[in-house]
Amino acid sequence: MNIRCGMDIIEIDRVNKALLRHGNSFIERVFTPEEISFCQSRGKASLQSFAARFCAKEAVSKALGTGITKGVSFKDIEIVNDENGKPIVILHNEAKACFEKMGARSIDVSLTHCRQYAAAQAVILV
Repeated sequence: MNIRCGMDIIEIDRVNKALLRHGNSFIERVFTPEEISFCQSRGKASLQSFAARFCAKEAVSKALGTGITKGVSFKDIEIVNDENGKPIVILHNEAKACFEKMGARSIDVSLTHCRQYAAAQAVILV
């Protein structure tokens, strides 16, 4: 068994600046409708939720070995929550193809945030 890891951290203010500068175009380029709905439902914590999901997408792309390049886009990596609130990864398009090509068995992601930072770690079992 092989373990592939990826992690990312971001200053929440960077996400806030991207939202102020680019507005909906940033949100719609990076997040799926379900992710947008979830993050916006978080009220005061919506910015942290967007930032944490941004980090999760970066972490997953690093674990895949592609980064957000080579045909893998932000929307190819979707972070949703199960019925217990646990974040889960749904892969689409090229990200899904990379996952299947490497013969991966499972993928998990962990998110965290505080006032200033959001971070995520992804683990793929191959």
